[in-house]
Amino acid sequence: MSRKTAREVAMKLTFARLFGANETDYEDVLEKSGITTRPTPADIKYSDFVLHGIELNRGEIDAWLSKASIDWDIERMGKVDYAILSIAIFEMLYMPDIPGAVSINEAVELAKKFGNEQSPAYINGVLGSINRQAQEE
Repeated sequence: MSRKTAREVAMKLTFARLFGANETDYEDVLEKSGITTRPTPADIKYSDFVLHGIELNRGEIDAWLSKASIDWDIERMGKVDYAILSIAIFEMLYMPDIPGAVSINEAVELAKKFGNEQSPAYINGVLGSINRQAQEE
């Protein structure tokens, strides 16, 4: 499996948890998504780290997102976009080994696959702003 697929699984788990599906796990997502490639221990570790990190740092992630989403409340944001943005922001803030540009690119690719037609441009703009601000701080 690849980091790209692990990111997709993490996004789906984040999305599911937004709706209270806390019992959904990595294996459930693989089965329901039709992903037949078996995850490596590193893939599962990445996904678990991201999910727990988002849960522990939701306040800070939401603050960054609110600041960058000018005139747009998080509550009004599409849940798929919100899940994708949460992962990318977490990576940018807490995983310095992943370049911000990589997090942005991967988020845009997820948005193309799972979001609506405006999602890729919106996500690119928001994350670009956050990346610039985070590098300045």
